[in-house]
Amino acid sequence: MKVGIVGLSQVGKTTIFSLLTGMNVDLFCQEHQKGTAKVHDPRVDILAKMYEPKKVTYATLEFYDTPALKINDKKERTAVFNAIQNVESLMIVVRAFENDAVSYPEVEEPIEQLKATLDEFLFRDLDVVTGRIEKLENAKRKLELREEIELNLLKRLEEALGNEQLLSRIDLTEEEKKMVGGFSLATLKPIAVVVNVDEKQFSDKNYETKDQIIELCNENGFAYVELCGKLEMELNALSEEEKMELLKDLGTEETGIQRLSRALYNQFGLVSFFTVGKDEVRAWTLRKGSTALDAAGTIHSDLARGFIRAEVIKYSDLINLGSEKAVKDAGLMLLVGKEHVVQDGDIINIRFNV
Repeated sequence: MKVGIVGLSQVGKTTIFSLLTGMNVDLFCQEHQKGTAKVHDPRVDILAKMYEPKKVTYATLEFYDTPALKINDKKERTAVFNAIQNVESLMIVVRAFENDAVSYPEVEEPIEQLKATLDEFLFRDLDVVTGRIEKLENAKRKLELREEIELNLLKRLEEALGNEQLLSRIDLTEEEKKMVGGFSLATLKPIAVVVNVDEKQFSDKNYETKDQIIELCNENGFAYVELCGKLEMELNALSEEEKMELLKDLGTEETGIQRLSRALYNQFGLVSFFTVGKDEVRAWTLRKGSTALDAAGTIHSDLARGFIRAEVIKYSDLINLGSEKAVKDAGLMLLVGKEHVVQDGDIINIRFNV
């Protein structure tokens, strides 16, 4: 899954990108930067203790950091969205932290930053949709049936965008989504909102306009996460033991970055399945609704090509009963075909022949 990180200037999005990916980044870079982040999953840690493998591999998300959005600047907006036109989801970073040493965005209130960013999404999508409508309407030939259907769909989207309605809130069929999929419409993508707070706000669990942001996120189905970029940087510099001690003092077991990676994973419609053994314990990523054949292909194309059956054990059954043998003896191991829908937490072994 590719995630584009978007926000106004001085909100801390590049800091969060760096914390997610572990990359040392250029804070003044005018181009997009790409990095990969591990998705924290305690189930992987538990399976690793059980199997003691040579290698442990977590699921990952791919992040694209972008230059800052500038309000009502069409040229800058185009540059940002060109940089992330192939991402499948978006993460909006909003600044709540107070620090007079760091200049503020063009708008200071967190809720206004979020609204301004969403407006840029709406403007960009409206540009794309109206441009395509004009092209179809001005075609010097009779439109094909497929193009007529597309034109009618685009006019629906144009009306919604003109009414400041995000396209993700429009009831579209899967076929309609495919029809406009090549336009990389921002408001059609899953969106997560990350509010960057300071240490006092983190401690108080409050910041200015918080209730309004949560309400807007709930109305539009956005994921919502708060984290303190400054605190996360301090945690990053500690040893594992020191980190766990500080987290305990803060009343939590996870860093904000760990919470964020998992929240994004859930928001973007993904599930994890596992392969286990003495060589490697690994989490793999699939979209919800994917099949055992999809899982086989994710591991290796040969497994999909020669797929025979898949052995499936539920993570909860393995943990409750303590071993694969106990799960099999209890009759809880499933032998499934290629159409089996993979559930989050399935432990899968593919039988194949090539």
